[in-house]
Amino acid sequence: MENTPLITKRKLSVRWLFDMARRDSRKNRSRLLLFISAIIFGIAALVAIYSFRYNLQKDVDSQAATLIGADLMVQGSHPPDASIKPLLDSLGGSKSEERSFPSMVYFPVSKGTRLVQVRALKGQYPYYGSLETEPVQAGQSFRSRKAALVDKVLALQFNVHVNDSVKVGEVTFLVAGILDKAPGQTGISSGVAPVVYIPLQYLEQTGLQKKGSRINYSYYYKLDKSVNVLKLVKSIEPKLDKAEMNIETIESRKESTGRSFGDLTRFLSLVGFIALLLGCVGVASAIHIYIREKIASIAIMRCLGVKASEAFLIYLIQIIGIGIIGSVIGAALGTVIQNVLPMVMKDFLPLMISTDISWLAIGQGVLLGIIISVLFALLPLISIRNISPLNTLRINYDEVNLVRDPLRWLVYLLIIGFIITFTYFQLDSWMASVFFTIGIAIAFLILAFTAWLLMRLMRAFIKSTWGYLFRQGFANLYRPNNQTIILITSIGLSTAFICTLFFIQNILMAQVKLSSSGNQSNMILFDIQTSQQKGLAELTKQQHLPVIQQVPIVAVRLIKINGKTEADVKKDTSIKIPVRAFTWEYRVTYRDSLSATEKLLKGNWVGKAGDAKEIPVSIEDNFSRRNNVHVGDHLVFNVQGVQMPAIVSSVRQVNWNKIQTNFQIVFPTGVLEDAPQFHVLLTHVPSAKVSARYQQAVVRQFPNVSIIDLGLVLNVIDGLLDKIGYVIRFMSAFSIITGVVVLIASVRISKYQRIQESVLLRTLGASRKQIFTITALEYLFLGMLSALTGIVIAAGGSWLLARFSFEIPFNIDVLPAIVLFVIISVLTVVIGLLNSRGVLNRPPLEILRGN
Repeated sequence: MENTPLITKRKLSVRWLFDMARRDSRKNRSRLLLFISAIIFGIAALVAIYSFRYNLQKDVDSQAATLIGADLMVQGSHPPDASIKPLLDSLGGSKSEERSFPSMVYFPVSKGTRLVQVRALKGQYPYYGSLETEPVQAGQSFRSRKAALVDKVLALQFNVHVNDSVKVGEVTFLVAGILDKAPGQTGISSGVAPVVYIPLQYLEQTGLQKKGSRINYSYYYKLDKSVNVLKLVKSIEPKLDKAEMNIETIESRKESTGRSFGDLTRFLSLVGFIALLLGCVGVASAIHIYIREKIASIAIMRCLGVKASEAFLIYLIQIIGIGIIGSVIGAALGTVIQNVLPMVMKDFLPLMISTDISWLAIGQGVLLGIIISVLFALLPLISIRNISPLNTLRINYDEVNLVRDPLRWLVYLLIIGFIITFTYFQLDSWMASVFFTIGIAIAFLILAFTAWLLMRLMRAFIKSTWGYLFRQGFANLYRPNNQTIILITSIGLSTAFICTLFFIQNILMAQVKLSSSGNQSNMILFDIQTSQQKGLAELTKQQHLPVIQQVPIVAVRLIKINGKTEADVKKDTSIKIPVRAFTWEYRVTYRDSLSATEKLLKGNWVGKAGDAKEIPVSIEDNFSRRNNVHVGDHLVFNVQGVQMPAIVSSVRQVNWNKIQTNFQIVFPTGVLEDAPQFHVLLTHVPSAKVSARYQQAVVRQFPNVSIIDLGLVLNVIDGLLDKIGYVIRFMSAFSIITGVVVLIASVRISKYQRIQESVLLRTLGASRKQIFTITALEYLFLGMLSALTGIVIAAGGSWLLARFSFEIPFNIDVLPAIVLFVIISVLTVVIGLLNSRGVLNRPPLEILRGN
């Protein structure tokens, strides 16, 4: 410490404080930078996500028109009747029409079949953007001839090229082009429901437009610039609502897209925030040990007349300065990383995302980094207030421990308040932010308690009969200057985070695969007309396949619940019925008995309709809870324009995990038999070869029937989970990297603290090999326990998600956990040994002189 004049009475000099902070940090700048490096990757993650969010908002605003492809879209699930058709024709401007529906298509070249989304198009849609095809002109030329556009996913899957053919229903179309992208289309939607475009004028010839077919009718308009779209929508929306048709504009699509991706970026922000919190644990621990080293220096300053508050401010200035440096580095790194995010997210995005530098995101990241580094550094910094001049003679850190200091608890409250406030801005819900904070706190407490318990057990169970190296290695876990708590907390939380991802993905996939095992149905045929039931059943049996189930399905809407309509619910918020209960189109069935997947909870099952004015229906228990509907309540359904009053006779529990037809609402027999309907047939195919042969036979004889092959569904779900998992793994990498940085920083801190111990051991005759073994044992045990605790937390969290969120059986694959356990354990030992090599490779005298 440089000479400082004794000052008895003086005013606080800010310049002097800064000068002292600078002088004191000269020998410790590399260590301070190492301390704060723990938050760099957390700040980088948040700045990257914030930049992505702001660029996304800007691009949604600028490209909103290409998302919908028109100024106005009107859509309904049935043909417009005579009362609404004049309105649709009177909207003016350029008009296009589209009819979309799921259907099987057949590729003669590869003899393959696949369920796709057929879109029959008429007009020049899209008016904004384009149908991006190869060759380019195919997006326009296919409309005037018997030609089709085939999604690139289909083309790759079935080896389809331009000038090949595709059979849609009873018509064979020439493949005019391969569709690369359409308005609003994402990579995920292409994989789940690939599109085939055909001209609308040939739809009738395909034979797919029959009574009971599930077809969406869409009308696109390009309006004159003089038209006030908002005013137009307000004037026609009531009439369209009455006709059960929806309307969408560029502005409404912009809002819905912004909301959807706002949820995604908020989730990713929380992932980045977890990485930042993990880093802050490292900061708090590092500063804690740093201040312990500075007790003698601070005591000397106190002897020279420096007040306790001034000593506190000197080290606070150091932390703020290094916090600024770390935050700026993190923000710069995040600005680079945000160029990668659009590539990582490309399958989820329906538009091109720019990568402009966002100064607002950088500013937020720097400010957040400073705030959070100071908040977590305050915990050890407030101990400076209790360091007295007497500590120059008797250095005992226990005397400056602040467990009972009220300021310590104030800092805890500030940290918790900050976390809750930050998460509130991400989740827009105080309840959700509180639960998120509690979850993080519980994970930290479990890990900290595990570390504390380990130290107690080691102190109690180490025996003198143990080998010297083992005694020394395990004793390091509880001796002064140990890093047991910080390492177990940081490594364990990183392990828990990534392991939870693997567990949940495996649980979901195992559940889907379980549903298709054995003799359960693994193929669903739907859109079957009533006249085709017997013929299709006979064809199925001819293929030596079982007819497991045949079910009729009718589309209905709910228009009244206990006399209350949608309009009543919108006007009176005290009515505890959600608006969505009236806007949803329900698929219902009719039968006289419960199925094997159903269990009666309340009321009485009525299988046959009597002469009562109200039809007895059975509802599913989740439907009952969501819509506040119970046994004895009165409902009114709209069945293809006919109003049917009903009464709830029973509530059922349904096992939705079984691959078969399950329904929220079931009617008795004797009511819906004459209503427009389609049928579903369930069967089981033993192999992919049998599946292909059966699908080809069905498509040839019944081209309007659609088929869902669960084997294909498994591949799609697996691919979807892989893509989602890739995004989450990319973000969780920040947590893992932060954990590694905290590990390195913590071990580097211990290097300075353990030099004297190692020197004493070397002086007493310990060999390099013995010190190497002691160090390896300590870090191996720390790494193993940290990884094991993290995996246990991940298993507990996955169980909670499986039990209460997904409502599926809990069953995990232990292989990823074992691999992660080994990797984390080995990585901890390697980093520990690498950071200790400086002590091992130098003679004791050199270290003593350098120290």
